[in-house]
Amino acid sequence: MKPHTPLDVLIIGAGPTGTALGVDLARRGLDIRIVNKSEHAFDGSRAKGIQPRTLEVLEDLEALDAVLAGGCTYPLVGIHVGPLAAPWRMMRNRKPSADVPYPNTWLIPQYSTDRALHDRLEQLGRHVEFGTGLTELAQDTDLVTATVAGPDGIEEITARYVVGADGGSSAVRKQLGIGFTGSTDEQDRMIIVDAVTTGLSRDRWHMWPRTGGRFTGACPLPGSDLFQWMIRLETDEEPMLDEAGLNERIRSATGNPRITLSDTRWTSVFRPNIRLAESYGQGRVFIAGDAAHVHPPAGAQGLNTGIQDAYNLGWKLAQVLAGADPALLDTYEAERMPIAAAVLGLSTKKYDGIAKLDPSSLKRGKDEQQLALTYFGGPLAPADSGRTRTLRVGDRAPDAVLTGRDGERIRLFDAFRGPHFTALAHGPRAAAALDRLEWPTAGAQLKRIAVGAPAERADQLLTDSAGTLGRVHGLTEDTLLLVRPDGYIGHIATEDILADTRAAVEALTPPVESRTQAAPGGAA
Repeated sequence: MKPHTPLDVLIIGAGPTGTALGVDLARRGLDIRIVNKSEHAFDGSRAKGIQPRTLEVLEDLEALDAVLAGGCTYPLVGIHVGPLAAPWRMMRNRKPSADVPYPNTWLIPQYSTDRALHDRLEQLGRHVEFGTGLTELAQDTDLVTATVAGPDGIEEITARYVVGADGGSSAVRKQLGIGFTGSTDEQDRMIIVDAVTTGLSRDRWHMWPRTGGRFTGACPLPGSDLFQWMIRLETDEEPMLDEAGLNERIRSATGNPRITLSDTRWTSVFRPNIRLAESYGQGRVFIAGDAAHVHPPAGAQGLNTGIQDAYNLGWKLAQVLAGADPALLDTYEAERMPIAAAVLGLSTKKYDGIAKLDPSSLKRGKDEQQLALTYFGGPLAPADSGRTRTLRVGDRAPDAVLTGRDGERIRLFDAFRGPHFTALAHGPRAAAALDRLEWPTAGAQLKRIAVGAPAERADQLLTDSAGTLGRVHGLTEDTLLLVRPDGYIGHIATEDILADTRAAVEALTPPVESRTQAAPGGAA
């Protein structure tokens, strides 16, 4: 076998988590491959809710337009009791604001989300290698060797890092021997079916509740004539997955003989898993998404948490590959595991509430939207870090609408978009520090934005005509915000701005030896 150059990253699993990671790494120019054991992309609707924070992530990855085109906001719930159907609002639809451009959870079947991410990956010149599964994994201090079985037989792939995004039954996690702590309730089963359905209106998410937490539900899937059916079974009930059996079961549960299912596209028998990996990796191998945590279906949290795992890990892998301290990768588990634990608690509470016929369990609000999730108190955002009147280090950096030199409206998220860091200088002292801030030539570059004061090295000079930075970001004095590539605040400096920021940058970038004064317009 001819020697070959190792990949930068091998990704095992091409669902939303693995593909989002692939997109992020590919746009950074890394040498990657992404393999998937199944022969084709997932064809079910399973995880069908995209939360506002994930919509922001997808915008940065340039996959949002396809996701918006393939979905819609959630319809009213129609709760059927006998012949009556009471409309009930699961969530309040909000209008976009300067700081939250996508305020509503988006209904879209998972197969459409997968397709949007796969298409974006192909735009970047990469593709998923389907029908290729992991059989063995070995690593030393420098490289990982993955043995995979694919259409052309057995292949050994060497990579500097491997990421397992291969689902709840993760082969990568099992190869590493990482425990998957939690429970699976074998007695609690739910049939999930995607099928063409007639005899039922498409302007409601229909629910037929029963005692003991049993229910039948039907959610219309946008962009199709399909419904996703959910049937929570009795303890001793045998699941009927053939079309005739499903029609019989649904007509009995709903009392509506006009409902007819046909052209069944996907069926699954779901058992609620509540599990969290004991660690998120070993050595040069990491796990993400369902490989690291699995959730009950309530609250639309699992897919969203997985994509954000990828978004957190991607820039850190790229920085370390460019020469940053490998300890940066330790912060992936430290930041993401507490998030997953909290999300597991939320989705479990929602799911348990359904069993008690608690209407609040169907409600969706701020907790589910993931906009308020923070890394404050973690290794990159210690509790004694700087803060503004409204924001702390580790918080999501909100959007804003600012004004350009010619009076044009410019979104702050447009400035953040891309694989770079962003330094936002507010006020003259911060602008002076922005001009003098060194940045390494290797790794993610720095985009410099000055607001309210001139800066020679700024890529953009903006004004805050609407006062959003004061009202939402809490900037009431000279402040330099450093925003990480994943859109979270990496540092806030208000005193001794330049020295304070320099010290913070060292933990996030390649070493000081490769730092140079940035030239004007030097952002990537």
